[in-house]
Amino acid sequence: MNKKLFGTDGVRGVANIYPMTTEMALQLGRAAAYIFKKGGSRRHRIVIGKDTRLSGYMLENALVAGICSMGVDVVQVGPLPTPGIAFITSSMRADAGVVISASHNAYQDNGIKFFSKDGFKLPDEVELELEDLIFSKKIDSLRPIASEVGKAYRLDDAQGRYVVFAKNSFPKDLDLNGLKIVLDCANGAAYKVAPAVLRELGAEVVTMGVSPNGTNINANCGSLYPQLLAEAVIENRAHLGIALDGDADRVIFVDEFGNLIDGDQVMAICATQMLKAGTLAKNTLVATVMSNMGLDIALRKAGGQVVKTAVGDRYVVEEMLRHGYTLGGEQSGHMIFLDHNTTGDGIISALQVLAVIMRTGRSLAELAGVMIALPQVLVNVRVEQRKALEEVPAVQKVIAGIEEQLGDTGRVLVRYSGTEPLLRVMIEGQDKYRITEMAQEIAAAIETHLGGKEKQ
Repeated sequence: MNKKLFGTDGVRGVANIYPMTTEMALQLGRAAAYIFKKGGSRRHRIVIGKDTRLSGYMLENALVAGICSMGVDVVQVGPLPTPGIAFITSSMRADAGVVISASHNAYQDNGIKFFSKDGFKLPDEVELELEDLIFSKKIDSLRPIASEVGKAYRLDDAQGRYVVFAKNSFPKDLDLNGLKIVLDCANGAAYKVAPAVLRELGAEVVTMGVSPNGTNINANCGSLYPQLLAEAVIENRAHLGIALDGDADRVIFVDEFGNLIDGDQVMAICATQMLKAGTLAKNTLVATVMSNMGLDIALRKAGGQVVKTAVGDRYVVEEMLRHGYTLGGEQSGHMIFLDHNTTGDGIISALQVLAVIMRTGRSLAELAGVMIALPQVLVNVRVEQRKALEEVPAVQKVIAGIEEQLGDTGRVLVRYSGTEPLLRVMIEGQDKYRITEMAQEIAAAIETHLGGKEKQ
């Protein structure tokens, strides 16, 4: 499928430069309204939420204009985590949800992604249908008039609704009294709701990244930059630290010693505890090809298994729905607890880990010991062209040679990013120094033959 606009997580790019322009946002709004308006004579509604980027204002207004111009109403919820918009969409019985966010990217980027009425991200075929409507101009002549034009209104209590929803995922017989947490909200969409959830459950919360100004989202804070969080945990003698990203659909942790606990370790903690309790559906965890082999080993030891998918949390969700699994996620911190929400939810994921801590009385550092990660190296190479690797034999030859050297003691994964012009080189093995050399060797071949350079 050759998509022109959509990547692995919606449409994304530098705001005010194609395709992330107001003109395209308006067209996406019109196309989405056309698709989701099908069926019935009632008035239709689409929920729109966003993170804290400056460009969110212009894109939101363009989307609203496009949707209303097709005779569909808009419910605006303002800054709210991506999973909160999925929840509001399904709970209000709206026809669709739209999120204006570039997730973990810097503030100059922005993105637009859609949820269906049941709170799940759109499958590839619907995204292709949206693109077809835009580029074929099939709906340009459709112009409702008079009372048929849509209207827009704000939902003032959306944040409160989501706080209650998130808290309901935490066991009723537990609270967080006695727990001191440092929380980094990345100056993003969760800057109000995340502290409220933790405090209302009884935790003592030290906050960071809760002063968004439109340009500081993800700026040396949040899940991509946990260094200051680690320092704050130690300085405040906290039990742990929690870091969300800009739209709060992912989370990573820092233990009481300042050590990073990534998504693989979080999944290992939760999945092994669920195996013990007999609550892990089909004894299976769903992860992506980027997850560490140590996760597979930990699950096998506990009596479970790991099923792998392509990179992208929506592919994880699709696999879960296809086979009836209830827990999945990514090393980056996207975790999907389908018993609680339809998409990756950083706050709900954090609450599941906190529940294990309170239930077992063990520290995060102790719990993380259930998984021993194999050394892993990831190198990002910025490329000027996204040519299929099968068409670059010189690069393929280097990769094949390294795979032969590793044998069954490691693995190589080379894939294009779905959201940035990057080729990602990931190698796992037993010797960190050696696999670093191997990754650099592949990166050098990519730079030579695809006209790119390594991204620091």
